[in-house]
Amino acid sequence: MPDDAPSTGRESPVGKPVIRGDPTFAGEHADEAVEFDPDDPDSLELAAQTVRRFSENTAGADDNVYMLRGAAACAALVRGEGSYKAAAERAGGDATVSFIRKWSRVHDLPRSIRVHVAKGEIAPTAAKHIARLAGEARLLLAWAALDHDLTVRQIRSVASGVNNGATIEEALAAEGYRLGELTIDIDTDAYCKLRRRAALDATDPSSVVTESLESTLDDGS
Repeated sequence: MPDDAPSTGRESPVGKPVIRGDPTFAGEHADEAVEFDPDDPDSLELAAQTVRRFSENTAGADDNVYMLRGAAACAALVRGEGSYKAAAERAGGDATVSFIRKWSRVHDLPRSIRVHVAKGEIAPTAAKHIARLAGEARLLLAWAALDHDLTVRQIRSVASGVNNGATIEEALAAEGYRLGELTIDIDTDAYCKLRRRAALDATDPSSVVTESLESTLDDGS
């Protein structure tokens, strides 16, 4: 990994079209997904060309899979060239260090976040700000964005707050939102059991749900 590259929560190899190659998210375009291999000269050249075109024309901003392809090319080019600066020089055009850094970070987001980007539930421009955070904070901001339908401006503000020293809870509160608050629908039988358990345990439904989820879900991202 290049010295100036960000830490990554991504488990799959850089440039691999895990989301872009999945018909669930890419539809009929899944077969056209390109894998950018930073260790292959021809593939790296394709990545450089893709980054240059991507930097000069982001008119496809409403095509989330297109944006993820550009992000993958950025990440592969950085890995292959060894630094953001070298990647920008190789790509040329409007591909600046800042541009490549931002989109490489989007590619390095955990799959659980990139899935929502591909589905159009998190805008690529919002994903760039989520990717400014590290570790669990990225996940928490992404989930809060989904739960509260946060705007790109609000996501940017929360990310800036966290990077300036605030906790994710504090940064969200500054925007008027609470972390971990969401509305879900459950069937009548489960609802009845939930209420009964909460009453018998002299607690509230939220505590019952939290305890149940913590005992059954892993911490995979």
